[in-house]
Amino acid sequence: MDHSKHTRLTPIELTADILDGATIYGPGDEEIGSVSHVHGIGPNIQIVIDVGGFLGIGAKPVAVPVSRLEFMRDEEGDVHAVTNWTKDQLKDMPEHIDP
Repeated sequence: MDHSKHTRLTPIELTADILDGATIYGPGDEEIGSVSHVHGIGPNIQIVIDVGGFLGIGAKPVAVPVSRLEFMRDEEGDVHAVTNWTKDQLKDMPEHIDP
């Protein structure tokens, strides 16, 4: 997928309503996870990504800072993000547990 032609989201668009369910792509443009939910508001929000598993079963949630993801919309308006992390790097992160 050529992400260079996709419209980047503005900081005001980085909300749970817009980001929930967004696909996350790794450095090789492979699908590595999806947004489970969001914690906080503004530039310091944490994005909880479900990584691994199959059809949502067995996925491991990990929390990452929004600054490490580049969120955008494709030509059809679908929101997704790219990151330099690989699926294995995300799997190696501590599991996120909601308080």
